[in-house]
Amino acid sequence: METPKIFESEYRFCLILWEHEPVTTTELVKLCQAQLGWKRTTTYTVIKRLGERGVLKNQDGLVTALISREQAQVSELDELMEKKFQGSLPAFLAAFARRQALSEKEVEEIRRIIEK
Repeated sequence: METPKIFESEYRFCLILWEHEPVTTTELVKLCQAQLGWKRTTTYTVIKRLGERGVLKNQDGLVTALISREQAQVSELDELMEKKFQGSLPAFLAAFARRQALSEKEVEEIRRIIEK
């Protein structure tokens, strides 16, 4: 199953959801007001939209995620790699390494990940 697209403002909402789930819609409204400056109607609209796309479940006012943070991140990375690097991991890593100096510890960690 393909992970549904989560847009930037929705992702910021999901960060709140992932941190507090399961959470009531009332509490989500308060959290989104405090952290994102959203009005109640905006929060309910996002809950409805993400529910329709299969990102979350709102059952009797209790909201839980159906997509994990890791799934959302991997999906976004896959899309970025496909759009900008034609699906090439080496091209992505080369661009990343040129942009930012990596410490020896980071290089070792990347090596261990690749070897797995």
